[in-house]
Amino acid sequence: MARKRLTQLFPFLIPFRTWQRNVIWNLSMRIDKNDYAEQYGELLPYEISSSKTSMINENSGYDIIYQKNKVDNLKIMSKCIHQILIRPGQIFSFCYATRKSKKHGKLKEGLILIDGKIVPQKGGGVCHITNLLYFLFLMSPLTIIERHGHKEKSFPNPDVNSLDGVDATINSGWLDLKVKNDTNHTYQIVITFDETYMYGKILSDIESDVLYEIGNQNFSYFKKNNKIYEKVAVTRTMIDKKTNKEIKKEILYDEVVEITYTLPENTMIEE
Repeated sequence: MARKRLTQLFPFLIPFRTWQRNVIWNLSMRIDKNDYAEQYGELLPYEISSSKTSMINENSGYDIIYQKNKVDNLKIMSKCIHQILIRPGQIFSFCYATRKSKKHGKLKEGLILIDGKIVPQKGGGVCHITNLLYFLFLMSPLTIIERHGHKEKSFPNPDVNSLDGVDATINSGWLDLKVKNDTNHTYQIVITFDETYMYGKILSDIESDVLYEIGNQNFSYFKKNNKIYEKVAVTRTMIDKKTNKEIKKEILYDEVVEITYTLPENTMIEE
């Protein structure tokens, strides 16, 4: 049996532990000599990648108020990164860029996974925006240097046609989403909303001659130790925009995640 963490034995220590970890994390970011993106600018002229995602998941199985709170949280966080510039040599860190989000509003209770349980917590649901960002980064020349996939999938995708295995969870002080601009050009993040969707774009100061397409293959469910898992390969295809011909296709990685919601009865599961 795995040993329980101190905060599992004494939950009242969680706020102190979170504060302590954030202090250490912020200090390390200040002294690590990296150049972090934190400047904003007018919209750059060329679109590199774009996507959208439904903000409300009707299939969560929990009170819809948490989904509505999540939307408010997403809008607060988006104000920290909308139109942020990632110049050559700079690193974009989601946690660093959103460290002062309180000035844009008070985060509400959304759903979050803690110790295998879905519970309401302030700031819950923010990974919805990091999921979108990670997908956009995969379709750009930016180099992903830190990303953490969810260990468990607690309810179905909000979008029927959305890809699997391209999520990115964050936990300030512990887990971050980071990309580095190893090119000679500047990139920019753009996040906007309407009543239903959150939209994301990566813009640049130079037009790209390559289009990136992200896909899935070899999707399956399997059972291990009485638990059900989803396995999928995440692929990236490079396409010449002038000729529309495929330049290169590769499997980026295989993603495995535990499924903790009830699958439809006719779902094929490998034993």
